[in-house]
Amino acid sequence: MKTLSPQEKARLLESIRDIPDFPKPGILFKDITTLLNDAEAFGLLMNHLADRYRDADIDFVAGIESRGFIFGAALADRLGAGFVPIRKKGKLPGTTIAEKYALEYGFDEIEMHIDAFREKEGARVLLIDDLIATGGTAEAAVKLIRAAKGSCVEACFLIDLTFLGGRKKVEPLASVYAVLEVA
Repeated sequence: MKTLSPQEKARLLESIRDIPDFPKPGILFKDITTLLNDAEAFGLLMNHLADRYRDADIDFVAGIESRGFIFGAALADRLGAGFVPIRKKGKLPGTTIAEKYALEYGFDEIEMHIDAFREKEGARVLLIDDLIATGGTAEAAVKLIRAAKGSCVEACFLIDLTFLGGRKKVEPLASVYAVLEVA
């Protein structure tokens, strides 16, 4: 599967704004809204992802709330696949399945419709989100895909914050691809 050149990666990185001390002191937040409103950078990213997954026979793209919805819906359209939202607890109507994951202090939970893959057992699913940090949400999302009898082809992220090690939580469950790595 295709990867980006160093120049293309640099172009994407320069389109992402750093916001210091957000959402709390000591955090350097990677703001992707500046990539989204840069048509050239967003097009580069979406073309790359479409090229990477075009021949992977993806049935569904599952996006994690909320920025994964943006990339996931656009990519699903380009791949001719369905889009599946993975949301925080209590946000989806109908019958859902849930998976808890650990936070620094306590737990959180994400949900997906039980029939998200239209009863297609073994559906080939690409998981996508804007970034992977500690990996708890992504790990829970892969577990949800499996619980709904889907097969997670790959977990894809625009950014891997490598210093937080989240990839290690997901790799035992699914292949991980990050467009950009930030140390």
